[in-house]
Amino acid sequence: MFQNNKINILIPLLVGIIVALLPTPEGLSVNAQYFFALFLTVIIALILEPIPAALIGLTGVAFAATFGLVGDTAKASRDWALSGFSNGVIWLIFAAFMFALGYKKSGLGKRIALLLVKYLGKTSLGLGYAVAFADGVLSPFMPSNTARSAGTIFPIAINIPQMFNSTPENEPRKLGGYISWVAIAATCVTSSMFLTALAPNLLAVSLVEKSTGIVINWAQWFSTLGIVMVPLFLLVPFLAYIIYPPEQKKSPEAPAWAAKELKEMGPVSKNELLMLGLGMLALVMWIFGKEIGVNGTIAAIFVLSLLVLTNVISWEDVITNKAAINVFIWFATLVAMASGLKQVGYLKWAAGLIAGSLSGFEPTMIVIVLVVLFFLFHYLFASVTAHTVALLPLFLGVAVNLLPAEMIQPLSLLLVGSLGLMGIITPYATGPSPIWYGAGYISQATWWKLGAIFGAIYLGALVLLGFIIL
Repeated sequence: MFQNNKINILIPLLVGIIVALLPTPEGLSVNAQYFFALFLTVIIALILEPIPAALIGLTGVAFAATFGLVGDTAKASRDWALSGFSNGVIWLIFAAFMFALGYKKSGLGKRIALLLVKYLGKTSLGLGYAVAFADGVLSPFMPSNTARSAGTIFPIAINIPQMFNSTPENEPRKLGGYISWVAIAATCVTSSMFLTALAPNLLAVSLVEKSTGIVINWAQWFSTLGIVMVPLFLLVPFLAYIIYPPEQKKSPEAPAWAAKELKEMGPVSKNELLMLGLGMLALVMWIFGKEIGVNGTIAAIFVLSLLVLTNVISWEDVITNKAAINVFIWFATLVAMASGLKQVGYLKWAAGLIAGSLSGFEPTMIVIVLVVLFFLFHYLFASVTAHTVALLPLFLGVAVNLLPAEMIQPLSLLLVGSLGLMGIITPYATGPSPIWYGAGYISQATWWKLGAIFGAIYLGALVLLGFIIL
């Protein structure tokens, strides 16, 4: 283990050093090449993760600022290094993580999942819809699909196949394989359906604004991407039922089990009602914030304050939430690193090179090619966040060079809308994937095959949306 960790530290460093020592390409400054070498080191380290992700980002920013790779003066370097921490989207992500904690701590998330199993779980297909709907109901309020799918849904759903003696060792296809696949397939769709359903979505809209000046809000995200995401979400359990069917079609014991669990939970608590009300308040302000003059980040911080004041969560929960603080530092430093690529001129240079190879294509075809490539490149990434930071600014830079101004916004929506969907393609593509894969119901070969099939369906839906909105 220690040996592997040392290798995982050395690989990013060696790649960075080699890139820094290569001859500087024509049109690129030496300083820009050095910063790109550092950026590449950070991205590879995020993929291999020899040390915590937040520390990787923080180290990269500190190194760049210390050696003046971004900014002409010490003050300019400092301002750049801290710029991510003043980004409103980063604070929105932090607040949204607290909402997720509220759903878990109050018990509301668990109750919602059990109620759906109770009322929909008489058949295997119904159980699939119960698992999917549980994820769908929670997704607008939980920006971590890991917390949502792996932390809230998994502990409940994984008990269901075991009631029918379907285990990884004994008849996994009886029910466990189907439930597992529906769960991961559904959370990938919900992660793209709502802006606040996946933390990298929020990071992505910040990068879009920095790269193009285009602002994407909650309502615009859902009204555009929902055109295909809602039908796709409703089809997921049925598609899984056809493509990867369970051997057992009926599940009469599941509703009884859910009813028993609900009885043990007792009546709906005051904190559950408060969490429900405050969650809806946040959602309303996110949707109608522009009309009522409330910024989405301020709305999230306001509701977070109410969650603490009403004791749904405690102030101790806020200041000791390691996951939220870790993501806050991680994303703030990655926003700075991504903006640094633009600031040193690397993005303009690289986008010009790629734009040259696409210059003969029609604008609509350029959009489709960029969306397909952006999606397929995720086979190389084990982190949606790393993918977003590494490729989104570059693809947007190419688009700005090649496309008419009115096509930049639709393309931006298609690119950011793909981030959740691409989590389906491999057993390591998104946070919950290793949890559901690790449950043991689906073999690696089957996962890759199903990932390719569903990935093609998801990408096809995204391309179809492209033709609709362009």
